[in-house]
Amino acid sequence: MKEAPIVISVGGSLIVPNGDVDTQFLSQLNTFIRKHVAQGKRFILVAGGGSIARIYRDAGKNIIGRVTNDDLDWLAIHLTRVNAHLLRTIFQDIAHPRIIQYYNRKFDAWKEPIIIGAGWKPGWSTDYCAVMAAQHYKANLIINLSNINWVYDRDPKKYRDAKIIKKITWEEFEHLVGKKWTPGLNVPFDPIATQRSKKLGLTVVVTNGSDFANTEKILNGEEFRGTIIMPYRIDASFYDRDYYTGKKGEHKIATVESRFGRWFHGLANLYRALLIKLFLNPKTCLDVGCGTGGLVKALRRLGIEAYGVELSAIAISLANKTIQPYLKQGNISRLPYHDNQFDLVLTFDVMEHLERSKIRQALNETFRVTRRFIYHKIYTTENSWINLLHGRDFSHLSVLSQTYWKKLFMEHPGVVLQRKGFFKLPSFFESVFVLRKK
Repeated sequence: MKEAPIVISVGGSLIVPNGDVDTQFLSQLNTFIRKHVAQGKRFILVAGGGSIARIYRDAGKNIIGRVTNDDLDWLAIHLTRVNAHLLRTIFQDIAHPRIIQYYNRKFDAWKEPIIIGAGWKPGWSTDYCAVMAAQHYKANLIINLSNINWVYDRDPKKYRDAKIIKKITWEEFEHLVGKKWTPGLNVPFDPIATQRSKKLGLTVVVTNGSDFANTEKILNGEEFRGTIIMPYRIDASFYDRDYYTGKKGEHKIATVESRFGRWFHGLANLYRALLIKLFLNPKTCLDVGCGTGGLVKALRRLGIEAYGVELSAIAISLANKTIQPYLKQGNISRLPYHDNQFDLVLTFDVMEHLERSKIRQALNETFRVTRRFIYHKIYTTENSWINLLHGRDFSHLSVLSQTYWKKLFMEHPGVVLQRKGFFKLPSFFESVFVLRKK
């Protein structure tokens, strides 16, 4: 199964920065994209208009005095199409022959590694076109290549004390850029695209497009320089809310407070514990993201020396009193345990909540503290059952394919992906990855 494409919005300020085409940038972009296409990645490149579009708009105004917003937008849209055709020429051997001009439908027969888009119609910038492309082609990441390193809380050209924003939610970003689009509006991501991204739960990275080493880090899931705009801010306070209901100061587990809920979750934990005992039979085990310790309790009943680590302090406080001594508060990116401390380290539905830039570090930590096995149950694009029974969970920041995860595991020099020897349900229901440390 092919990986979901990555949408890259290529700012016109990078293609034509000062009225002249930047061939050095385009040559670097050509090398960069082809390198990742050779590794199996697919891209949607959406070309912007940039400052040259503003020159044309201003020329129209200066000659006839008053130009409608629609006409101003159409001037810019046609310039984005010129830029898109330039990209299409550069990638003609690996790109779809047609350029995306209409975003109310998609190309059903897209087989090439690259497809290129331009502006659509008045009312928004190509940022909105990139969002529509992400929706149609099931992408959950947009990289917005611009001429700035970060988003600031206000214009750094006017205010020396403007502060860098490294992470921001769509609600917060909406307050920053407003809700109204006007032709030539100079913002990091346009207001109409912001509203659509908020509704879809997309993740957008705004970064300097000239720094290809930094863009490489984004694609590789490493720490990078740039601003992340996301559906939710995922931290301890976010998870704490999962365990709060009622008046202030009152805590209980909303998802399992009914008798049926307690029975169902207990049965699920027992099922998981039995599989682990039967197929892996570890002496010691660490459950990362253990919640209130239900699986830790089930594993201990089967004679496994199990422990848990959890980001939410409230979840640990709500755990059974007999299990609390075996639970710690901690972050998957910095596990509070020694190297090779456990026979088995496992996660259940944790990895999909991480930002892409945190995934490799989190995996490395699970590899570090185990001496034998690693078990990851991860929600992936193949787990279609959840779409039938649940609404979309916007806290799923990294819903990726099984292909993506397998490739990531196989690239690591210290572990081997176990292809047999463990019972797994079909991919329609779940994606389970069992690894062994070398």
